[in-house]
Amino acid sequence: MTRNTALLLPAIGLLLGCHNTVHSRAAQAPDFLVAPHATALPLPFSEAVRAGDFLFLSGQIGNVPGKLELVPGGIRSEAAQALDNIKAILSRHGSSVDSLVKCTVFLADIKEWPAFNEVYSTYFPHHFPARSAIATSGLAIGARAEVECIAYAPIPRP
Repeated sequence: MTRNTALLLPAIGLLLGCHNTVHSRAAQAPDFLVAPHATALPLPFSEAVRAGDFLFLSGQIGNVPGKLELVPGGIRSEAAQALDNIKAILSRHGSSVDSLVKCTVFLADIKEWPAFNEVYSTYFPHHFPARSAIATSGLAIGARAEVECIAYAPIPRP
């Protein structure tokens, strides 16, 4: 065996090993996650979907968990409840707001953006995820705000 071949064989093994790892991760089917209290509601969606190392959360409004009822108090209360709902979903699936990489905010009235931001900023003590905002002509059950997020939440591997 030549010196070049001796150096090349471990590199080929490493590349093959990485290829198999990447292939096995890519081949995993998405995991559709539903909260126990959500199954009582007649809604056609999962609270989150795990795809590889990412959690894709369905949009959350300021509803009382497990009920189609908004918390009272307007935009600030609804924003806080929506973000609390997001925290609860992340926690149920082994993650936290520190793992959020992207949020999309839907507002029934763009004039409420400053009030939403006051609440939103208190939920991120370390960093802010990338974010987009959209004004809509209406949200589910008359909500003032809806927030959907993507979290980087790797599954611990042996």
